[in-house]
Amino acid sequence: MDWCHYRFRTVWRLAVPPDAVYAVLERAEEYPSWWPQVREVVPHDERTGTARFRSLLPYDLHVTAEARRRDPDARVLEIRLGGDLEGWARWTLTALPGGTGTRALYEQEVEVRNPLMRAFAVPGRPLFRANHALMMRGGRRGLAARLRRQDLSRSAPVRPV
Repeated sequence: MDWCHYRFRTVWRLAVPPDAVYAVLERAEEYPSWWPQVREVVPHDERTGTARFRSLLPYDLHVTAEARRRDPDARVLEIRLGGDLEGWARWTLTALPGGTGTRALYEQEVEVRNPLMRAFAVPGRPLFRANHALMMRGGRRGLAARLRRQDLSRSAPVRPV
């Protein structure tokens, strides 16, 4: 087993249409305004940028990101990652049955390059996975709140389902 290799898969269910979710997720430079663990995003051009993440554990991860796929018709966003994490991440959005909202699938496969995380790869693995889960929980809550603020005229509250 490669202790520095991670695969993550997270599903969020949101009570808003997929196009509304896509419109927020495609603007990565705005993530720090609604996702607490995304501390900074600096666009370099329309396809590349850098980001800094920090969840519960006391360290920052710095990554470079390059857009690989931006498909509003299929509602797929995919990036290549470099820096402290090397690999890829992808959002795939689909409508929930009956038009009740969105299923947001987040997938990520990375190799850890951060020296501190590599040094603690074996004993730290459960903590690193828990740290990621907390980050994703914060993102789900932040996205739901962002969508709620964007559409205050809706009669039904926007919430994770």
